[in-house]
Amino acid sequence: MSLKKEDYRPRLIDEKIAKYLTIFGAVSIEGPKWCGKTWSSLNQANSVTYMTERGPRDLATVDPKYIFTKERPQLIDEWQLVPSIWDAVRHECDSNHEKGKFILTGSTTLTKQEMEEEVFHSGTGRIATMRMYPMSLYESGDSSGDVSITEMLEDKVNCQYIRKVELDELAKLVIRGGFPENIDKEIEDIGIIPKSYIDSVVNRDINERKDKKRDSNKMRMLLRSLSRNESSVAGNDTIVKDIEEYENGDELIESRATVADYISVLDSLYLTANQEAFSINYRSSKRIGKSPKRHLVDPSLACASLDLTISKLLNDYNTFGLMFESLVARDLKIYMDYLDGHLYHFRDNTSGDEVAAILEFRDGSYGAVEIKLSDKSVEEAKKSLLKFYENVHKKPKFMCIIVGHYEAVIKDKETGIYIIPITSLRP
Repeated sequence: MSLKKEDYRPRLIDEKIAKYLTIFGAVSIEGPKWCGKTWSSLNQANSVTYMTERGPRDLATVDPKYIFTKERPQLIDEWQLVPSIWDAVRHECDSNHEKGKFILTGSTTLTKQEMEEEVFHSGTGRIATMRMYPMSLYESGDSSGDVSITEMLEDKVNCQYIRKVELDELAKLVIRGGFPENIDKEIEDIGIIPKSYIDSVVNRDINERKDKKRDSNKMRMLLRSLSRNESSVAGNDTIVKDIEEYENGDELIESRATVADYISVLDSLYLTANQEAFSINYRSSKRIGKSPKRHLVDPSLACASLDLTISKLLNDYNTFGLMFESLVARDLKIYMDYLDGHLYHFRDNTSGDEVAAILEFRDGSYGAVEIKLSDKSVEEAKKSLLKFYENVHKKPKFMCIIVGHYEAVIKDKETGIYIIPITSLRP
C-alpha cells in the first residue's frame, strides 16, 4: 500500500518513476528542496525512512542495513546525509534480481571527497538516477494542455481559439513559480516562499557541503547577478563586472574563480538549470556559440533575488520578457525530460542569429522554438526562425513561437510556424 498523500498533485515524473521501479533495483531522484521529490516518492513507496531524523541517521551511520525495511519500495529521504547508504543500497540490489526495492531522494550532491571516501560503486545497472524540477504550468493546472509538443512533432495540432491570459496573470505565474507549496497561495502572498527559499540558501544551505565555508553576502550578490542575467549567455567575467557595477558591499566578488566556486554550490543544490548550446551544422561550425544560457531552476527565485513584484514586472517589459523566457524554459525542460529528449539553445556568434530553444528528440529530430511575451513580437520571431531554417543544413521537424499573451493555437499558413500560448502547452 502506497503512502500517497490525499491532496497529492500528479506529476509528469510519476510515470517514469513507476516504470523504472520495474526495471531497476532502486531509483534515485535528485532535485532542489521543496520541488516535490518526497511526495512523489511517497506516492509509490510502501515504507519511508527520513535521514533528517537523528535516530535513523545515527543507525545508518553505524551500518545502513539497520534502516532497511521489508516493505518495498522503501523511500530513503535525503540519503546523501549518510553517503554510505548508496553502496549499501547497491549491494542490497545485488542480493537478488528483485526490482523496485528502494527510492532514494537527494537535494544536495556529494563533495568530491565524500564521493571518494564513501561511494565506491556508481550503481550503474542497479540504481537509475533522474532529475526533478518544480512544477510546470501543466502540472500546476495553469496550462489547459490543449496542444502538445508531440502533436507538433507529428503535425497533428488542433488549431483553435483559447482564453487569452492577460499580462498581470502571466506576471503572477512568474512571481509565484512552480514550488508545490506556493501553488495555491493568495496572490498577495506568492512572493513569501521564494524569498524564504533564497534566505535559506544564503544563510544555511550554502554551507551544507563540508568542503569549506562560503560568505552569505557574496552568495546573495551572486544570486542577484545571476538573476539580472537570467536567460542570457553571460560568462563568469560578465558576472564579475555586473557585481562590480551593481553592488555596494565592501567585499565584492572579484574573480572568475570565486564566481565559479559559488556557482558550483548552487549547482550542488540543483538550483541552476542552464540550457546547453545546440551543436549543429549551421554555415561554419566555428561560429556556433558553445556557452550555456543561464537559468535558475525556477523564475520565482530570480524574482525573489531582485525583489520583483507583479507591478514591477508590468512596468519593466524587458525584465518581464526575460523572466517569462525563464518560465517557458523551465516548462520545456520538464516536458522534454518526460519525452526523453533534451532542451538546448542556439546562437551564431558572428551574425548574432539565435533560437531561444531547441527541442531535440530521441531519434535525433528537433524543433526550433522562439519565446515571446506577447503577440507584438510574433513577426520578429517568425523572421528569426525563417533565417535559422534557411541557414541550417538539417532542417527542424517543426518551428514554433511560444507566446504568453495570445488567444489562439495557430499554424501560420505562409510559414508553417506554430504559434502556441504557454498556458495551452503540455508534453
